[in-house]
Order: sequence, then structure tokens, then C-alpha cells
Amino acid sequence: MTAFEGFLITGLVTGCIYALIAMGLVVTYTTTGIFNFSHGAIAMFSAYTFWELWQNWHLNVVLSMFLVLVVLAPLFGLFIEMALMRPLRGAPVDLTVVVTLGLLLALVGIANSVWSPTVSRVLPQLDNGNGFRVGQVLVSYHELITVLALIVAGVGLRLLFTQSRLGIAMRAVVDNPDLLAMAGGRPVRVQQLSWMLSTSLAALGGMLLAPIQELNILNLTLLVVDGYAAAIIGRLRNLPAAVGGAIVIAVGQSMALGYLPSSGFLTRVQAIIPMIVLFIVLIVLPQDRLRTASFAAAVAPRVASLKSSIGVGIAVVIGSFIVSTQLGSANLKWGADGFATALELLSLVLLTGYGGMVSLCTLSFVGLGAFAMSHAGGTSGNPIGLIAAVGLAGAVGALVALPTLRLRGLYLALATFSFATVMDLAVFTQILGTGGNIAVARVHIPGVPTKSDQAFFMVCCVTFVLCAIGVLALRRGSFGRRLVATNDSPAACATLGVNVNVTKLITFTLAAGMAGLAGALLGAVPGQVDANDFAALGSLVVLLLARVGGINTATGALLGAATFTGFQIAQPHLAAHDLTRHIAQLQYTLTGLAAISVGRDPNGFGGRIVRLLDRFKPAESFQTAPAVRAAPAEDGTVGSVFFQEEEELAHAGR
Repeated sequence: MTAFEGFLITGLVTGCIYALIAMGLVVTYTTTGIFNFSHGAIAMFSAYTFWELWQNWHLNVVLSMFLVLVVLAPLFGLFIEMALMRPLRGAPVDLTVVVTLGLLLALVGIANSVWSPTVSRVLPQLDNGNGFRVGQVLVSYHELITVLALIVAGVGLRLLFTQSRLGIAMRAVVDNPDLLAMAGGRPVRVQQLSWMLSTSLAALGGMLLAPIQELNILNLTLLVVDGYAAAIIGRLRNLPAAVGGAIVIAVGQSMALGYLPSSGFLTRVQAIIPMIVLFIVLIVLPQDRLRTASFAAAVAPRVASLKSSIGVGIAVVIGSFIVSTQLGSANLKWGADGFATALELLSLVLLTGYGGMVSLCTLSFVGLGAFAMSHAGGTSGNPIGLIAAVGLAGAVGALVALPTLRLRGLYLALATFSFATVMDLAVFTQILGTGGNIAVARVHIPGVPTKSDQAFFMVCCVTFVLCAIGVLALRRGSFGRRLVATNDSPAACATLGVNVNVTKLITFTLAAGMAGLAGALLGAVPGQVDANDFAALGSLVVLLLARVGGINTATGALLGAATFTGFQIAQPHLAAHDLTRHIAQLQYTLTGLAAISVGRDPNGFGGRIVRLLDRFKPAESFQTAPAVRAAPAEDGTVGSVFFQEEEELAHAGR
């Protein structure tokens, strides 16, 4: 067999697996309007469960596969629909993204706790890799089963959606479940079947992919993400296009691996081909109307007045100073890290909380900020490094925003995630080196001994407080009202003369610059950073923390960071009690579970605190907001609530 034929077969087989995964995504999106970001984690978890039954419990391979595909995966899909997705009916895209990302992190954390990542496991190919020859080509039975599985699944889904009453009901339920019920259908049962079918397809893809690639929790989860690009090529509804796109992407990867140089930057191209394709497809192809309906949800928390925000800020600074006098060096570093993390989350309050733009690449800008501080600040911590950090991150943020200005919701989330993955695999590992690091000095401020942990702790605290006051002031001003109105209805804003694209561009640039500033501070806490600090998966954690804390409030940013940092501080103490293996990934599990709970309270902990404080204010101190507020319709139609300018002006005056 020639090398070309070998690479071609590998690409075709891998493409068939990507196609199975893309088909599962298409099934859930076509029938529920929800893009399941946890699809890859479900595939990973199913592969490990298959290994547990077959290799560890020594059950028959056919029985093991049957239990996973026909029993466990459908039951898990049923649980997802009943416990997680049903409350999200009609929810905004960013909320469904957060909940499914939460499920992804929860599954990764649970898998790391059950199957220690330090133990090597091998999932053999079906029939131990035996096969037959077709001319000069050796085809294994595992590869043949993979191709046949795709054919059977593709034909079966085609017949289901076009020839059966159930399939027609599955396509109709996302558009109008009430009308389907009036016609004698059972919308809830139909959506349950959709999730059960989708998780089975994910399980099948994971079990077929693991023997070919590697049984690794993180790698397997992210490898399955390659199927996202194929699903988008099919516009999340066209199965043949999704299958064709998956095969083209996988063959391209295989050929790149075989024929690109074995060292240097080009070696990283093979890993990022799917993300490059995903980004290009999202930018180039016409944007279809996302299948998400308008909804009614709790109104965003009241925006604090200038007097209140300054008062709370001063209280935070004074309280932090008092606490800092009682902390040791290690805890002071954790505290500084917490305030810098809060600054990361604050950038998402502006971008996602106020502007409605879902970003999954925050750590990319954080990494650029740390890089700029390292090179421009030098070993002395020249303050010009902070300016460079903000400038570089903001400039790259503007470059990312320019081609994505017309994207909203899910499409913007996928585009920013593809950018984060490219930065992770091709940029940070290149400029920082795999396993390497760069030094980041603490900023030098005349008269302030920032080399002292207590002084730097207070620098991070004051920086966060000043930025929070600035963000709140921006929100109360005319630009903030335009930003919120743009989120509510871009079409209506454009009709009234608001430049929607400029508003989005400025917001994205400001948020990226703030994240770059956070990166300069974060890197300076330990004094060095490496590529792992800016992994694409970490950006998902940042968004989830912002949602859990409260993405509409500066208080929420601080709470989200405090929650994460608190666990980081507690983790060594828990590990000291021989719980290391079970605790090591608990931060992912708990963050994921907390993000899942956001589906029932979109305003997070910060929103709850604001509502609690409002109960103690005089009734006339602010105008009561409406009980419900219409979310932006993804097709750009006008919602039932637009500017609410009187309400905002009333809040701004107090």
C-alpha cells in the first residue's frame, strides 16, 4: 500500500467518524434549536464507559457496545432533555451555550475523577485490527465497520426525517410545539427521542474514534469538536453536506500530517484545519436564521449609580487592605490572582452581559496581554508594558471582531471558539513553547513596592475596582444604552440611525483590551506563564464563571472569580487528605454543575444579591423594572421591549 493510499484511507475513516458526530449535532439542532457543545464530552464519556465494560469488566464486545449504544447513551440523553434542556425552551442562545458547556466541563471533571488521567488505557480496534486486502490496500474490519456505520446511520436518518411520521414531527417540534400538540403530536416525547438518538450517535462516534486516535479524556473531547465544522458546513440541517464536509476536513488533516514538514509551524496546521475551516465557513457562507424563538426572562439587575459604585468600590479597597494585613504570602498571591481573574470576567460583563456577544476566546486576549507585558515591560516591569498589553489585546480583538460583526449568538460563539483553538495550538505553543514559559514582571509604580505581595495584591484590587466603576459608568451613559438596544434589536437600532457595527467593534475592542490588562496582572502574580495557561478549554471556564457569578453585574464578576480562587486555595488542603485523584478535577465538575444551574436563574449569584439589596431600598428610590423582558430575536426582528430609556435614565440619576 502506498503512503498516499494509507493517508487517504485514514482520512476517510476519520471523516466517517466526524460525520457521525456532525449528524448527532444536526439531529438535536434540527429538532430542538439547541447546539450541544457537550457533544464531544458525551462521545468521550461513552468511549471510556465502553472501555470499562469491555476491557475492565471483561464483558463481550458486542454486549458492551449494545449496552452503551442502546441502553446507557439513550438514558443519558433522556436525562439531559428532562433535567437540563426542558427549562431552556425558548432561552437565548448564549444561555443554552453556557448550560451545554457546563455539561461538557462536568463530564470532563467526572471522567478525570473516575478514570485517573495518569493511568494509560488502550481501547483496541474491533476484531483487534484484523482485516482483509483489496488489491494492495489493507482494510481493517474496524475501518469497514466505521464506514458501514456511517452508511446505515445516514440512510436511516434520511428515511426517518423524510418518510416517517415521527421524523416529520421531529422537524416540526422546534418551530411550533404547541401546533404539533394540537395536531395530535407529543412535543416532549419527540424531543426526548431526539436527544436519545443524538447521544447514541455521539457514543458511536466516540467508541469508533478512541481506538484510532488515543483514549485520552481531554484530547478525545476536543478531537470530537472537529465535527462542529462539518455540522456548520451543512448549516446544521443538511446531512449530506455535513457528511461531505467531515470527509473533506479529515482527508485534508491526514494529508497535511503525511506531507507537511515534520517540524516547525506547519506541523501545527494539521491540528487546526477543522477550526480554520469552521471560521472561514462562518464568515463566508450566508447566515441562515438561527432556529431560536423569542422568550420571556427575568429582567437584568438594576445598574448601580455612580455614587453607589464609588462607595462600594472604596469599601472593597478598604476591606481588602484590612484583610491583606492578616494574609501570608501564598494567600496574598491567590488574592491578587482572584482580582485579576475578576477583571477577566468583567470584560465579559461588558461584552456578553451588556452587549449580548458570546465570546469563547477570552483567554486568548489574556495570553496576548501577558506576552506584551513580558516583552514591553521587561524585567523591570516598565509601565509601558501595561499599555502594550491593553493595546495588543485590543488591536487583535478589533481584528477578530471585524469579520464577525454580522455574527450573533451561536455563530459568534463558534467563531470565537475556533479562534481560541487556533491561538492555543498554533500561536501560544509557538511563542511560549511546548512545556516552556516566559517571565512576566510586576509593573513598576513609583512609590509603590509592587514586589511586595501585599502591595501587588492591592494594585490588582484597585485596578479591578477602577475598571468596574468605569464599566458601570459606560453602561449608564448613552453608549451603554445604545449597546443594550443593539443587543435587543439590531434591525431596529439600524432603522433609528444607530451604527450597530461600530458599537459592536468598540465594545469588542474594549473588552479585549481589558482582558489583556488582566493578562498582564495574572502573569505577574507567579512571575511567569506558559501555553497551558491560555488553553482554549480555559476560555469556556471563564465564560461559565462569569455566568455563575452573574454576567450582568460587576459584583457577579467578583463573585465568580472568588468562587474559583476559593477552590484553588482549598484544593491543596483537600489533596493532603489523600483525595488528590478525586479532587484534582473537581473544579471543572463544580464549575460545570454551577453553570448548568444558570439555566434556572440567568442572572447568577450577582443578580440574586442585587435583588436582595433592592428589597431594603425605599420603594421610590428607583423605578421598578418590568416583570419580563423580551430577548433579542436571532433573526433581527424587533422585540417587545426596546430602549426602556426612561428606566435607564432613572437608574442613571441615582
